[in-house]
Amino acid sequence: MIMGLVARNDINEAVELAGKLADFLTERNVDIVLDAPLARELDRYQDKGCELEDMDADLVVAVGGDGTILRTQSFISHKKIPLIGINMGTVGFLTEIDPKNAFSALEEILAGNYSVERRNQLLVWHKHELPPALNEVVLMTRKPAKMLHIQISVDDEIVEELRADGLIIATPSGSTAYSMSAGGPIIDPRVEAFIIVPICPFKLGARPTVVADESIIKVKLLREGKKAIAVIDGQFEEEINYMDEIIFRKSENCAYFVRLTKDFYRKVREKLTKGGID
Repeated sequence: MIMGLVARNDINEAVELAGKLADFLTERNVDIVLDAPLARELDRYQDKGCELEDMDADLVVAVGGDGTILRTQSFISHKKIPLIGINMGTVGFLTEIDPKNAFSALEEILAGNYSVERRNQLLVWHKHELPPALNEVVLMTRKPAKMLHIQISVDDEIVEELRADGLIIATPSGSTAYSMSAGGPIIDPRVEAFIIVPICPFKLGARPTVVADESIIKVKLLREGKKAIAVIDGQFEEEINYMDEIIFRKSENCAYFVRLTKDFYRKVREKLTKGGID
């Protein structure tokens, strides 16, 4: 087995833990490859570094928070490499294990005591194909305190025309992220659906909508002179202009996560109780 290692490099504890994990795996004769920035931080493993988009591994371990997971996943999803996260962030909803359990978790993985969970992603199209979204795509104005005038259609049927601060198109994975904070429902990741959530709409009847993941969702900007940006998983931005159409549908590339337990609802109870505040 070849294991990849990625870490959030601006947190010393994450880099230190990643180094200890690399030592742990090397002692057990496991081949490892490190994300290039992490390899530069760990002098003894500089020869094991490569760019994340070039990483070829059977499984990738990401040490950080949900942002680290999303960044890593955006580069490896097309390779169908399973990913497991060790939480060094705040909420860490996409991460599987706590740092104190990191080494025992790796022992379980090496023993083959794990499953792989597949999660759908959103394919995003605006004049060309954009990076897929694991959590959500957020449409918002470039200028604060301004509203978007947008048209939303599902399978070529107009669902809504509204003015709002923005719009979220989310997957079940993203239902516990920004979508939830904006009033969207929490959806079990096994449910095949997408969520459309207006952000502060100037219309009381504009509510979050759950649609089948086989649907094609189209969003068009209707107000001349108003530009928007589409933010994909907080990692990538695309400018949207007047009468531009941005299209969403299920991506052929799924995300794959290593799971040691089946505890989605426990995570909902525990991680959302404090709202990410420790």
